[in-house]
Amino acid sequence: AVVSTQSTGILLKPILNVGGKDISHWFNTNGTNKSDFDPQIRTHIDSKTGCEVPYIPQGRFIHIPPPYPSASWANDFGTPWWKDESYCIGHLSTKTRKIRIINTLTSQEHTLEVCSEETLEEILNRFYKYNKHAGSYTWKYNGKNLAMTKTLEQNGVKDEDEEFYELNFNEEDWLPAIHVYFNDDLTEA
Repeated sequence: AVVSTQSTGILLKPILNVGGKDISHWFNTNGTNKSDFDPQIRTHIDSKTGCEVPYIPQGRFIHIPPPYPSASWANDFGTPWWKDESYCIGHLSTKTRKIRIINTLTSQEHTLEVCSEETLEEILNRFYKYNKHAGSYTWKYNGKNLAMTKTLEQNGVKDEDEEFYELNFNEEDWLPAIHVYFNDDLTEA
């Protein structure tokens, strides 16, 4: 972790204060896809100097330059920690939603919370927790086969929870149901 690679000091305090929490609001990003994710520290115009400087209301932290030129600040650290992929533990989803997966063979039903960016293949991989033969099933919505390389939205499974909220409906009563049909392919778990 950043803390174990740095000497202790005042510059660690803002990071330690938010340990285990989302700090994405500290950064501007130029995209939501992992391939174009390049976080930049938010900036603002300093009222004293009129210069663009890092916006750090939580206090200066590791790899952030001091507000004014200083010969004591070493900038030979290489990649700042927020751009080092080894410290990234996940990416925020644009939106999550819940779906029901109904096994038509056993009538078992499971509710999963999924990311809007997840493909059905990724959802299937998480569904193996409930059914070790999940790959031996055909997945359908409203009687139509689903393309496993596409997202729910791309497969026509609309996310209507905002509409349900506006209409004061309980979204849990109206979750989209994905039906899975067993294919007798003799796979082993």
